[in-house]
Amino acid sequence: MLFEHMLERVRYEGAYPTRERAEEVVRAVLAALGRQLTGDERVELAARLPVEAALAFTAQIPDTEKLTGRGFVKDLATRTGGTPATARWDTGAVLATVAQLAGPELLTRILTQLPAGYALLFGRTERTHAA
Repeated sequence: MLFEHMLERVRYEGAYPTRERAEEVVRAVLAALGRQLTGDERVELAARLPVEAALAFTAQIPDTEKLTGRGFVKDLATRTGGTPATARWDTGAVLATVAQLAGPELLTRILTQLPAGYALLFGRTERTHAA
């Protein structure tokens, strides 16, 4: 997928008024995800993203402390100066497209690596583990 196509898909998903706004959101959310994801999943996801998106994603050094899905949205809101509600909207618009690019197998591995709460952000149902 070309970066322009990714932006148009995110613009549609998020109902953003301009391509520029969609690009701001894509870069912010991918940077935030880049601070959370490590290992082979990080490398494989970067390879499946358009070059411009992969650069925003991989330019971030992963944090040593992993955030829950809720913490991810709160951190994004703080960094972008938005509200948790708009950060959640932005995250969903971008990560729905990322999920399609990743494919089901890689997305499952990504979700296994991340703490609770990310499945919903990617448009999947949260899995519960039996006690």
